[in-house]
Amino acid sequence: MQATDMFKLTGKTAVVLGGGGVLGSALAEGFAGAGAKVAIADLSQENANGCAERIQAAGGEAKGYAVNVFERDSLTACCDAIHADFGQVDILLNAVGGNAPKATTSPDQSFFELSEQGLHDVMHLNFLAGIVHPSQVFGERMKDNPDGASIMNISSMSADRPLTRVLTYSAAKAAVSNFTKWLSTHMAMEYSPKFRVNAIAPGFFVTEQNRRLLLEEDDETLTARGQSIIDHTPAGRFGAPDDLVGTAIWLVSDASRFVTGTVIPIDGGFSSYAGV
Repeated sequence: MQATDMFKLTGKTAVVLGGGGVLGSALAEGFAGAGAKVAIADLSQENANGCAERIQAAGGEAKGYAVNVFERDSLTACCDAIHADFGQVDILLNAVGGNAPKATTSPDQSFFELSEQGLHDVMHLNFLAGIVHPSQVFGERMKDNPDGASIMNISSMSADRPLTRVLTYSAAKAAVSNFTKWLSTHMAMEYSPKFRVNAIAPGFFVTEQNRRLLLEEDDETLTARGQSIIDHTPAGRFGAPDDLVGTAIWLVSDASRFVTGTVIPIDGGFSSYAGV
C-alpha cells in the first residue's frame, strides 16, 4: 500500500453530527474530499442540506438529515435513516456542542448566580446529548462492523486548561476527553480491537457563537480576550476550520489504525506555551 493510500476514506461512510456548523461542515467536506460518503446530521435541516449540496457540487456523495440530539427517538430515527440510505456506518464524528450565556460568568452574573438549569443545559449538550448518547445509538451497530469502526469526538483546549468564565463548558469538555479514553478501551476490549475512539482538542477558532468574544463589531479588531489568546498562541493567529481536516482524516483513516484513546491538540501551540 502506498503511504498516501492509508489516508483515503474511499468506500467508507462517515456520519457527522453537528455537520451544519462551521467546524462540523469543514470536517464533513474534508472527509468527502478523502473519498468518504458523508451523512450530515444537524438540528437545522437547511444547514445539513447546504453542506451536503456543497459536497455534491464538488463531486462527492452526501445527504443531509435533521436530528435533535436531546431526543433519543430523534437520534435513533436518524441512525435508522442513514443506515437505510448508506448501509454500514464506518465513522462517527460527534461535532455537536457549544456554550450559553446562562452558564457563563460575567460582570453582571457571578458564579453564585448561575442557575442550575443553565449549568445542566450546557453540560448536557456538550457531554451526554452531544457525545455519549450518539456513541450509544450509532456505536451499537458500528461494533459489529467486520473491519472495525472509528468514533471521533471534539474536546477543547479548555478541557485541560479551564478558561475563565466558561466553567461548565470547560468541565463538559474535560468529561469528553475522559470519556474518549474510557470508550476506546471499552469498545476494543468488549467488542472489537479494530474499533477505535479518539478526539481532537481545537484551540481557538472564530465561529458565529464566539465571534463577539474574540472580535469587535468590525470583525477585525481583537477584543481584550481575543488579544490575550493570540498573545498565548505561538502560531500568532486563530485557527481556520480547514486546519482541523488533516488531523481528523488521519484519526479516522487506516493511517492511524494503531491509535486509540488519544486527544490530539490542534491549537497553534497554545497548550505548549507557558506564557514566558
